[in-house]
Amino acid sequence: MKHQKTDYGTIILHWLLVAALGIAFVTGLRIATEAPGRSWINLFDAVLPRESVWMAHMQAAVALLAVSTAYAIYLIRSGLGRRIRLDKIRLRGLFGRRQARLGTFNILLYWVFFITMLALIASGGLLYFGLHAGHDMATLHWYGTWMILAFAGLHILAHFRIGGVPQLLRILRPTGLPAPPPRLDAIELLKLLAEQSARSGSSQAHAETAPPPREATPDRMTVRQSVPPAPPQTRRQGSASKPRNATFQSNPFVVAAAVAITSASVIVAADRLAVDRLLVHRINSADAPTLDGDTSDRAWRNITPFSVITSQGDNFDGQGETKIEIRAAHDGTWAYFLFVWEDPTRSLKHLPLVKEADGWHLLHDGYEAGDEHDYNEDKFSVLLTTSDVILAGDRTFHASPHPIAGAPPTMTGRGLHFTAEGYADVWQWKATSGGPTGWMDDDHIGPPLDPTPMQARSIVPYKGGFAPDPGDTNYADNFVIAAGGTNRPVTPRRLPRDLAATAAAMGKTHLDPNHGESDGARWFMTETESIPYSAELDARIPGGTVIPGVIVAGEFSGDRADVRCAARWASGHWALEVARRLDTHSPYDVPIQTGVFMRVAAFDHNQIRHTRHVRPIRLEVE
Repeated sequence: MKHQKTDYGTIILHWLLVAALGIAFVTGLRIATEAPGRSWINLFDAVLPRESVWMAHMQAAVALLAVSTAYAIYLIRSGLGRRIRLDKIRLRGLFGRRQARLGTFNILLYWVFFITMLALIASGGLLYFGLHAGHDMATLHWYGTWMILAFAGLHILAHFRIGGVPQLLRILRPTGLPAPPPRLDAIELLKLLAEQSARSGSSQAHAETAPPPREATPDRMTVRQSVPPAPPQTRRQGSASKPRNATFQSNPFVVAAAVAITSASVIVAADRLAVDRLLVHRINSADAPTLDGDTSDRAWRNITPFSVITSQGDNFDGQGETKIEIRAAHDGTWAYFLFVWEDPTRSLKHLPLVKEADGWHLLHDGYEAGDEHDYNEDKFSVLLTTSDVILAGDRTFHASPHPIAGAPPTMTGRGLHFTAEGYADVWQWKATSGGPTGWMDDDHIGPPLDPTPMQARSIVPYKGGFAPDPGDTNYADNFVIAAGGTNRPVTPRRLPRDLAATAAAMGKTHLDPNHGESDGARWFMTETESIPYSAELDARIPGGTVIPGVIVAGEFSGDRADVRCAARWASGHWALEVARRLDTHSPYDVPIQTGVFMRVAAFDHNQIRHTRHVRPIRLEVE
């Protein structure tokens, strides 16, 4: 039995495509574990990669684009386009015999694959470069991935039904490229038709003038001899087609490979050159903005904002995305930033306490695992790093429920922030904890820390290399969790000194986490507004009472007090003004200078599921 074979060009491109798709699929699944509602992917944690996940995914994407380009060129140059040609004859095969139906079905599968691949490459590029990088584009990319997986299964099944195992094995048996059929020459065809028509007309004319048959024998011979034979078919000298370049004609795979390598090189070079830049304008000290959350300062009016779409977060009306605008200035000593982002609600409720018949209960959803989804204050974070890398993943964040060998697994099923060496500077604004008093938490991401005893027992979440800078804050939780956990009654640290005044400060109370707070509301108590917990005072507080889950007292100190801020919410937008010295000389901070890279993220009443963008923003300081 003669084995079926496939041309070597198709075999090479086929397996390169399979390899690139495989890498893109497994790395994409690992990345998707960070998206809301995708924790089920962690069931495959043992087989998903943990190192260089983001980098491998982007490299696979470039390879897919290159191989797709090469395959298109190869089909054109080799004359194999008829394999996938979808015309009326092929479509009629859907209603023909079994083999014809299978062949047409397989070609339809090819075109579904081509369209899906185009959608995947386009959506991936838009997500990577931050163009239309929102929820809808990420959803398209997600479903396109599963369509490719479905195609692979149907593709194998279709070929098996067409020719069984030998048909499947032909992709492993290379052979030379079959010679293409001769190309149709339109001029030659018209010439042949004209000559045929002339001969037919001449024969008909002789037949009409010929004498009757009984008298025609000698004359017919004479006539037949008088008709000259038709000239041999010859091409007109001017109509001869020019011979194609020998390399293009005999080595379509080499041509396709050259085009693919060139296109991939251009993409990589363009990516390195197309850096997003934020200009930090030089201003006079007299023009420094007042930190009050008002965007009308003179310093901001003359600066065009830099915009970035961030996505893959939680909440934000179910879309998990928000547009962030950034303005930056400095006066030679201090750097000033204005961040404005879309947020449908002013969320100030941070783990409030509600009194019920059996005591005080903590309103929460996921807090016990360090992943509060609902009753959390709005937040905003800024990351600064000197690392000249495109992707934050694999550098400051590592996906997997257990990314550090020998350390506790995460309680959320998500990854951890840490670096191999050095520090990344992190600022974190919180709408209730510290933010209203003018401070922004100054934190850092560094090498993994040793777990505390409670972290080692998974009582509290282990945070990898994320930690606050040395110093103190002015806020604390207003509750003590008993041994039974957060689902049992908790004990408040402090109770309101004046219950009516505290209720008035919180504004109209809505316990729906998607309902924002009113203008002027605050959901924290100060030490002067509260007193330490006592059973006697607690007994006088009626059931159904709601009190803040945050106590504010004192000031920030140490390295943790390097960043000042003020924020204001209006018309579905937060405006956050930030000030920090250009260089704090802290080993945990990154100087604000040209060449430093920035990333920003927003949280909509959730603890850790912030929005993100892929490409960093390079600071250019005037």
